[in-house]
Amino acid sequence: MAHSKALLVLENFIAGKFVPCSSYIDSYNPSTGDVYCRVPDSGKEEVEAAVRAAKDAFPAWSSKSPLERSRIMNKLADLIEHDLEEFAQAESKDQGKTITFARTVDIPRAVYNLRFFASSILHHTTECTEMASMGCVHYTSREPVGVAGLISPWNLPLYLLTWKIAPAIACGNTVVAKPSEMTSVTAWMMCKLLEKAGMPHGVVNVVFGMGAKAGEALVCHPDVPLISFTGSTLTAQRITEKSAPHCKKLSLELGGKNPAIVFDDADLSQCIPTTLRSSFANQVRSYVKRAQAEGAKILCGEGVDSLDLPAGNQKGYFMLPTIITEVRDESCCMQEEIFGPVTCVVAFDTEEEVVERANGVKYGLAATVWSSNVGRVHRVARRLQSGLVWTNCWLVRDLNLPFGGMKASGIGREGAKDSYEFFTEVKTITIKH
Repeated sequence: MAHSKALLVLENFIAGKFVPCSSYIDSYNPSTGDVYCRVPDSGKEEVEAAVRAAKDAFPAWSSKSPLERSRIMNKLADLIEHDLEEFAQAESKDQGKTITFARTVDIPRAVYNLRFFASSILHHTTECTEMASMGCVHYTSREPVGVAGLISPWNLPLYLLTWKIAPAIACGNTVVAKPSEMTSVTAWMMCKLLEKAGMPHGVVNVVFGMGAKAGEALVCHPDVPLISFTGSTLTAQRITEKSAPHCKKLSLELGGKNPAIVFDDADLSQCIPTTLRSSFANQVRSYVKRAQAEGAKILCGEGVDSLDLPAGNQKGYFMLPTIITEVRDESCCMQEEIFGPVTCVVAFDTEEEVVERANGVKYGLAATVWSSNVGRVHRVARRLQSGLVWTNCWLVRDLNLPFGGMKASGIGREGAKDSYEFFTEVKTITIKH
């Protein structure tokens, strides 16, 4: 940990050591708008060093048994859990979410990600068939791929970083991870625990910096055969183009415009509180202005109500929860993902109509359906073009099952079986006896 005039200065973590960078990026405390942290502005040189370290560590790490890898991962989970409050405070300050959310969701889920994949790697099976007439037995084997490039977003920093690191290293890969340059602190804190957890040097490397420099250098590196990315659809298009010459494996978890469909027979006592949480969970004023220009009505929030902040938070990134009505389906507010506390409320008449309108966006990540009619719930869920559909609930996850979207919301799925298949290569072996 280094300081410069009370500023926290992060360093890259390469081959088991913290390595300073020649240039840095300012990171802001979203509650005050002030610079409080300096993040490495890494590029090709730093990525090259990290990839070299990961490549050197791969033979020994991949030869360890799943049980050996599992024990190290569980130890890391224990260490993060021991420091949960410190991690939660850092995540809240760095990302801007409430301390309660960081304390009860983000950090516990990061711990659970490690424990889940530490367990699931012990229970996978492979296929075997017999051709008795030929005197042959066939079976499959799954092997780690090599160095995994992992790029995670700003909204769930440690939560989604561990969601990628855990299955990658459980399967025997080594990794070079690039967290968002806007929310890097908890990744750096995790690196400080790796040696104590018993993680061999070079297995987990973290390079901080901008997507255009560090991210692109990682994506384009010929010794990184697979990329797992969570972020915008536009960036994913760039990753796909840059990866194509190397035929890299890609897992792309992208944006969403997730409809919440509330039928007239919904239990509003459950629906309303849950829908409020799902609508206002992320921390965009231009969308509200554009909606007004298009003739929409702002019921509350931005431009309608006043926001009174303490003096120390006047420059912070605060916005009132905003509800927009009388908005057309083709409006940007209905078609584009808004990372802010803004929701649009529109009425519908029939089941057929609402399904068609819900599917009328380019995204297909998730949806929620609220109804007490069991037949309708199943019927609508099947017809929605979404990778996940929650009915009468939201964000209830079984990590054994696939997570990922349709259409412009991504390629591939993440989860116990899907992540195992992505982070390994399958080989068919035939034995004639």
